[in-house]
Amino acid sequence: MVTEEARRRPGGRSARIAQAVADATLTVMAEKGLADFTVTDVAMRAGVHETSIYRRWGSRENLIAETLLAYSERLIPVPDTGSIRTDLRELLAAVADYLSTPIGKAMSHALAFSGDETRWEKVRFDFWTTRLQLARSIVDRAIERQEVPPNTDARLLLETLIAPLQFRTLATREPFDRDLCDRLTDLVLDGILPRSTNTRKQKP
Repeated sequence: MVTEEARRRPGGRSARIAQAVADATLTVMAEKGLADFTVTDVAMRAGVHETSIYRRWGSRENLIAETLLAYSERLIPVPDTGSIRTDLRELLAAVADYLSTPIGKAMSHALAFSGDETRWEKVRFDFWTTRLQLARSIVDRAIERQEVPPNTDARLLLETLIAPLQFRTLATREPFDRDLCDRLTDLVLDGILPRSTNTRKQKP
C-alpha cells in the first residue's frame, strides 16, 4: 500500500538523493571547474556518503558526464516543429539561453579548459557526441521530408551552427540574442540548400 508520505514525495528517497547529488555536482563544477572537482565536495554538499555516489555512478567521470547530459537535455530540448529552419532556430535559441546563464557559462568553460588528461577527454567526447547525436534527429527528419539533400552531414551542420555561440562564450565574451540565432541558422542552412530552394525560402 502506498503511504500518504510517499504520495507527497513522488520518486522516493532514491530519486531525492540522485537530484541532490546532481544539483551538488553542477554547483561544484560551476565553482571549481573540472580540474579541482572532487566527489568529496559533492558528497558534502548533497549530504550523502561518497560511497553512495560511487555505488550509483561508478566514477567521478561518469557522474559528471551523466549530470551534464541530463541538465542539458532539460534546458536544451530537441524541437520538432515540422520544419528544419524553425527546428534549428529553436535549438540554437535554447543553446543561447543556456550559455547566457551563469551555470551555462561555467559548464562551457569547464569542458573547454579541463586539460588533456584522458579522463577529461572522455567526458568531453561523450558529452558532445551524445548531444550531437540527439540533435541530429532534426536533420534526419529534414532529409525524410526532402528539405535538405540526402547527403547532408548532420554533425558538421550542427557544429557549424553552434560554434559561433561557443566562440563568443569562451573567447570574445560578446552577448548574443535571438536575432543572431536566426541569422546564423539562415547562413548555415542556406549554405547547404540548392540555390533555387534558397530563392524560394519562406520565413516561418
